Amino acid sequence: MTEGVFGRDSGHEQVVFCHDAHTGLKAVIAVHSTALGPALGGTRFHAYASESDALDDVLALSRGMTYKNALAGLDLGGGKAVIIGDPETVKSEALLRAYGRFVQSLGGRYITACDVGTYVRDMDVIARETRFVTGRSRDDGGAGDSSVLTAYGVYQGMRASAEHVWGSPELRGKRVGVEGVGKVGHLLVGHLVEAGCDVVVTDVDERAIERVVAAHPSVEVVPGAAALVGADLDVFAPCALGGVLDDDTVAVLRAKVVCGAANNQLAHPGVEKLLQERGILFAPDYLVNAGGVIQVSDELHGFDFERAKRKVTALYDTARSVFALAADEGVPPVTAADRLAERRIAEISRLKSILTP
Repeated sequence: MTEGVFGRDSGHEQVVFCHDAHTGLKAVIAVHSTALGPALGGTRFHAYASESDALDDVLALSRGMTYKNALAGLDLGGGKAVIIGDPETVKSEALLRAYGRFVQSLGGRYITACDVGTYVRDMDVIARETRFVTGRSRDDGGAGDSSVLTAYGVYQGMRASAEHVWGSPELRGKRVGVEGVGKVGHLLVGHLVEAGCDVVVTDVDERAIERVVAAHPSVEVVPGAAALVGADLDVFAPCALGGVLDDDTVAVLRAKVVCGAANNQLAHPGVEKLLQERGILFAPDYLVNAGGVIQVSDELHGFDFERAKRKVTALYDTARSVFALAADEGVPPVTAADRLAERRIAEISRLKSILTP
C-alpha cells in the first residue's frame, strides 16, 4: 500500500494491549477493518527493541491484511497481532494459552494464525483457549503449515510478473535471488529450482542456509542482503522481514522484477515510484503472499487442500489484472492493487445496508 500505512493514523477499529505478568505475555492485537468480515491475520512473535516498535509493526501489518484479504476475494477483514519477546527463550505453553484467552475475549472480531516466530504447533496450543484460530495441525482439524501455499502463491505471482516483463510466464533460466530462506523462502526455492531457475540465496540464520543447501545443492549462497541486492539478477524475492526496499536499495538493484513473500517491503511512501522510474516491476507483496491466508481461511469452512490450492493458483490472474490496470492508468502496480482492493471493500461492505431477516 502506498498511503497511510506507515503512520499510526491509519483508521484502525480497535487496538488491544495484552499483558499477563505471570507468564510474561506482552502482546498487541490490532483490528484494522471488519468491513468484509472478521479480521483475520497471523500472530508474529518477535524480540522488538521497544513496545513502540511493536505497535508500529502491528499497525502496518494489520492494515496490510485488510488489503490482502480484500484483493484475494475473501470475506474477511484485516487484523494482526504481535507478541513481544524472543520466541526461542520466552515462548511457553502458559504464555500461548494466556494469549489465546485474549484472542477469545474479542469474541470473534479477530481470528489468528501463524506468522514469523509462530508455528502450527503453537496454534494448536492457542486453540485450547479460543476457537478463533486457524493454521492448526491436520491432527487438530486444521489446514497445517500455511507456508506451503504462501510460497506457491509467490511463485504464481512471479510467473505473472515474468509474463508482463518478458512476454512469457516461463522462468527457466532466470536468475532469482531469494533473501530469507525460512518457512516460506525455502519452499519458494524448491519451486524455482524445479522450474529451472538459477537461484541465489542469503539469510542471517546459518541453519536456514544449511537446510536449503542440503535440499538444493545447486543454489548459490552470498554473504548478506547487500550482496544479493547488487547481484546480477532477473528477479529479487524478499522473503525476510519488511522495509527492504528503500532509496539506497532501489538505486543499486539490478533485477527487473521484485516479487517476494515479505510483508511491507516498501520502506516508505514513494519507493514504488522510484522502482517504476527505474523500470523495475514491483509485484505488490500483499497480493502475491496471500496464499497463506487463503489456505487458513479455507479452514474456516472445513479444509480442503486442493480447493485452497485452486484459489491460490488464481493469484496469477489477479496479478495480471493488477499489472494491466497499472499500465492503463499509468500508475505503479501497488497503486493499482490498492484501488482494486478499496473498490471491493466499498462495494461489498455497502451490502450491509440491505437488511436481511
